[in-house]
Amino acid sequence: MDLLELRNEIDKLDDELIPLLLKRMDISRQVAEYKVQNGIPVLNEQRELEILEDVASKCGEQGEVIKTVFSAIMDASRALQHKIIGGGEELRNLISNAKCEKNLTANGEPIACQGVQGAYSGEAAKALFPDSPIDFHKQFEDVFEAVNQNKARFGIIPVENSTAGSVHESYDLIMKYKFFIVGAYDLRVDHCLCAKPGVKFEDIENVYSHTQALSQCNIFLKNFDFTGITFSNTAAAAKFVSESEKNNIAAICSESAAKKYGLKIIRKGIQNVTNNTTRFIVISKELVIDEDAEKISLIFSAPHRTGSLYRVLGRFSMTGLNLTKLESRPVANGRFDYYFYVDILGSVRDEQTLDLLCALSDELPEFSFLGNYYEGK
Repeated sequence: MDLLELRNEIDKLDDELIPLLLKRMDISRQVAEYKVQNGIPVLNEQRELEILEDVASKCGEQGEVIKTVFSAIMDASRALQHKIIGGGEELRNLISNAKCEKNLTANGEPIACQGVQGAYSGEAAKALFPDSPIDFHKQFEDVFEAVNQNKARFGIIPVENSTAGSVHESYDLIMKYKFFIVGAYDLRVDHCLCAKPGVKFEDIENVYSHTQALSQCNIFLKNFDFTGITFSNTAAAAKFVSESEKNNIAAICSESAAKKYGLKIIRKGIQNVTNNTTRFIVISKELVIDEDAEKISLIFSAPHRTGSLYRVLGRFSMTGLNLTKLESRPVANGRFDYYFYVDILGSVRDEQTLDLLCALSDELPEFSFLGNYYEGK
């Protein structure tokens, strides 16, 4: 047989498979109706495992491959059953009772940020909430606590940078507190090398800044043999340098921070890439969904079995949803278990999307809906 004949054979087999698959889905629909009438949950994990092992044993060398195909068929059948049964009642109620706003506002209440005046998080807060006072806090967790104790309406924290990647501490705190994400903002970040007036470029030995800023400028630091020293925040580093008696140190910070603390800007735009951008999120104890919400954030865990994460991610693809972020972080239980943080493009106002989220909330051992929000730029 030549290639064309082989492809024709595959086409014939596909034509035979399609009506069988459609028949299987129709029977799944009937199963769902039976489960509704008898109060039976959609997922029967033990039955699925038994079927998959039976399939693998019947298929010899192709056992694992065919098992993957059957897993996808089962996932599709389960999705159909969830749609018919309408599970995930707790999540549906949470979303239906959420506050809805056209543009997110704090109504003049304080906004919590990490760092000191001149910090990039403060710039993001001003862009999002120009009419609110900004309270700065020393640590990222202090921002969460300010929101937790109702000392601030919202908190602003950085979660990732287009050059240096994720801010892992932020994701760990998101997973610890599981507050809602009600907004996001992408801030263009231009770093400057700054020192006290009178300090010359050639005198600088040590450069202070946040670890993310040092990473975003590591090519510049390496080229001039500067030693990067980690500090809690870029603006706090600028404040430290301005108050230090040393004349061989500098800070990497924003232009506004340099002006705030009386530093001289020695070099501008020292970041590795010109379009350096940091994404900030808005955290809240109350779920608020913007009318123009376009991004959904979730936390979940998957069963400790081969292919379990693959199957969960396949459900998003099956619904036509695009994942823009997947972050794994360890569960602090000493067993090498992991939480998965996911960002997807979509809206809970879409029926299929809501059905999927509700299905996953029923099926997965851990599942938290963090929010559906608009990301400004």
